[in-house]
Amino acid sequence: MNKKQILKRLLQIVIVLIGISFITFALTFMSPGDPVRNMYTATGVMPTEEMIEETREELGLNDPFFVQYTRWLTNCVKGDFGKSYSLNKPVTELLLSRLWPTLKLTLMSMFLMLLISVPLGLISAIYKDKWMDYVIRALTFLGCSIPNFWMGLLLMLAFCVYIHAFPVISSSGDFKSLFLPALTLAIAMSAKYTRQVRTAVLDELSQDYVIGAEARGIKKSRIIWCNVFPNSLLPLTTMFGLSIGSLLGGTSVVEVIFSYPGLGNLAVSAITSSDYNLIQGYVLWMALIYMVINLLVDVSYRYIDPRMRLKE
Repeated sequence: MNKKQILKRLLQIVIVLIGISFITFALTFMSPGDPVRNMYTATGVMPTEEMIEETREELGLNDPFFVQYTRWLTNCVKGDFGKSYSLNKPVTELLLSRLWPTLKLTLMSMFLMLLISVPLGLISAIYKDKWMDYVIRALTFLGCSIPNFWMGLLLMLAFCVYIHAFPVISSSGDFKSLFLPALTLAIAMSAKYTRQVRTAVLDELSQDYVIGAEARGIKKSRIIWCNVFPNSLLPLTTMFGLSIGSLLGGTSVVEVIFSYPGLGNLAVSAITSSDYNLIQGYVLWMALIYMVINLLVDVSYRYIDPRMRLKE
């Protein structure tokens, strides 16, 4: 991508963010539940109707929809997403405090996923239609079929209850509390990535340059690692980038099961307590992360595949 294309994509990101912000604000505005009442309930106070009405007036919740939206969007541009009704803290501060735990979980999950899927995908492609290929493909079908929450519960039962190797609640942030949630996410992703790696490698192995290299007596292992595998990375890059965006968005089910203090767990708490400011800030953040990562993936193409630079 050249500079003109990047600027065009940045403009598209701004337009999409404005659209997402409007839809999110409209949905939370129309949703049932009273954030002011929930705010008082979270602090253990039983408010009167007069207190609720006064607080709503102070927070500007009685203003018309477009007045509230314009005020909120203006503050968002300045980096102020408002205060959380349930936690009484700035939304930006809450999101930033949960971003690092989620980032650690994302990196660990992606590392475990690559550790599992790349070797299995290569083996499955190299030994196509052999017993190893059939076994790996059967395992990937099984991995795709098991939901994350069920896999998490099985791992918790095995490693926390029976073996006592890991803590049940993953709230301390160390390696032991991070490993099981990361493994739960990695297993589901590995099943998909193993099949993608297998398909990409098989496609490259059928190319003429591989046949020519083998005819010249070049070792197959060298062909695979020096030519086939690097050329297989391009179709996997987009999928890899989207997976990172998805994990950074917070995998709510897994984080709730393991009581992991990440963005997904925070989002579930915000929805439960009708914390509109926190929900809106979370959705806007996640949309921005998704689009920025997607842009970075597109930019990386020209460095991964020299053919992309020749087309520019």
